[in-house]
Amino acid sequence: MNQIIQTIAVYALPLIFAITLHEAAHGYVARLFGDPTAYQAGRVSLNPARHIDPVGTLLVPLVMLLGAKLLGGTGVLFGWAKPVPVDFGRLRRPKKDMLWVALAGPAANLAMALAWTLLLRVYAGSGMHEYFWFDMAVAGVNVNLVLMAMNLLPILPLDGGRIVFSLLPNRAAWHYARIEPYGMMIVLLLLVTGALGLFLGPLLVFGRMVVSWFL
Repeated sequence: MNQIIQTIAVYALPLIFAITLHEAAHGYVARLFGDPTAYQAGRVSLNPARHIDPVGTLLVPLVMLLGAKLLGGTGVLFGWAKPVPVDFGRLRRPKKDMLWVALAGPAANLAMALAWTLLLRVYAGSGMHEYFWFDMAVAGVNVNLVLMAMNLLPILPLDGGRIVFSLLPNRAAWHYARIEPYGMMIVLLLLVTGALGLFLGPLLVFGRMVVSWFL
């Protein structure tokens, strides 16, 4: 039981920060490119309460994390937040600007992974022996890299799907958009079959390579 409580304590703050900054980044960049919808809804905010979904942000990741710990595996951290409202039609160049709005969330996660990495360096150089903070920094790196990789999967409505849509020629993009109603079912199918890790692997390798430059 103590180990479970410690695991929750170690992961709670990194996960909440990861979700909050990811969603706020989408709204902030959307506003920069002409769509104030998220800003007007109060979603360009660092207040976690504005972004947390009780089931997707707290319950599902917690169950998956604890299940992996109890079974002795590493597992895949999966979850979601309240979607930030973005009206792509209000962007100055809707299809092109969608790329930057979508990329903002994963980029925020990569930046946070680097911030946690720098904290690890500070910890290592300080001579401290309080391993709780070390474990939290490691969790911060891992949580953000996994969320970055998950969101970069080229499946609508994930950020990676929006990026692909933005880059495709118009005709191909509209055909590609037809998979969006089934996107989350595809992700869940990959998750339950264990195939999700195969797709996340290259993205995680990229993230860890970037992080390693700062260690």
